Amino acid sequence: MKAFTVTKYAEDGLQLADIAEPVIGESDVLVKVIATSVNPLDKMVRNGELKQLLKYRKPFALGHDVAGIVTEIGSKVNNFKIGDAVFSRPRDLHIGTFAEYIAINKADIATKPSNLTYAEAAAVPLVALASWQALVEHAHVKPGDKILIHAGAGGLGSTAVQLGHHLGARVATTVSTRNVALAKKLGASVVIDYTKDDFSTKLSNYDFVLDAVGGPNLEKSLKVLKPGGLAISVVGPPDSSFAKQLGAPLPIQLFMSFLSRKVRRQAKALGVKYQFLFMQANGAQLDTLRKLYERSELVPVIDRTFSFDETLDAMSYVEQGKAKSGKVVIEVSSDN
Repeated sequence: MKAFTVTKYAEDGLQLADIAEPVIGESDVLVKVIATSVNPLDKMVRNGELKQLLKYRKPFALGHDVAGIVTEIGSKVNNFKIGDAVFSRPRDLHIGTFAEYIAINKADIATKPSNLTYAEAAAVPLVALASWQALVEHAHVKPGDKILIHAGAGGLGSTAVQLGHHLGARVATTVSTRNVALAKKLGASVVIDYTKDDFSTKLSNYDFVLDAVGGPNLEKSLKVLKPGGLAISVVGPPDSSFAKQLGAPLPIQLFMSFLSRKVRRQAKALGVKYQFLFMQANGAQLDTLRKLYERSELVPVIDRTFSFDETLDAMSYVEQGKAKSGKVVIEVSSDN
């Protein structure tokens, strides 16, 4: 089968190759990939930024999102059957959705939302799971909470804004001028145009911040929180809990704690909390999210679609910041 594989950790390390079709285990399903999408995590993995924690054996297929059709099931799979339309964010060390087929553990899969096309469904898994885990699992967002979602027109931000609104929170977000109307449509009640205003001078006493920008933006985010508030970043700096999550040895855990010492110290001085989030594959959560998409309480936002042969172009498009809003999707094959 054809797949885009990482042959070396570098910007030019992703290449089209012919590789063997995956062999499924007893708890796996084989999925024909109809569509996938590009995430910032793809670049991080390709460039080797996580190689000390995620020890992939090169060459390996890249890609973290998939929507497709089940073509084979393992002997211990009883919740899916051949022909089912599914979507997934496969677990780490078992990724590879930039390919014609992928083997996925049954625990990482959910039925595709019936009202979404495969291209739309492929834009959902990683960002929807990250949003759910941040807002529901970690922040416990409840009706009336004041939450700030940065980059509210991006793939993660556009999903988190909608989820926050669904949960009954009062959602603020930061976007560029061209995306102000989109942010309001998605459910944000306060929209800060970051090209004109500094959010940290406009907002205060917030319960929760989700940061996908990092750097000074994260540091300023701590200052808009009320005492006891929580800031979660998906771009770092990482902390020891991230290393523990991936089963890293103690020296790596200590190193991750060292990397985040400055922001944790700043948070403590302000009486607030900081966490780094690296989302986890979870088919059960994805099935809960499926129902929200089927009720149109959440909708995918797609910037552009590329063909499978244009996968490298899709990666470049995202890396160069050309996407104006939402996700970039790659259509791998037809659903025939």
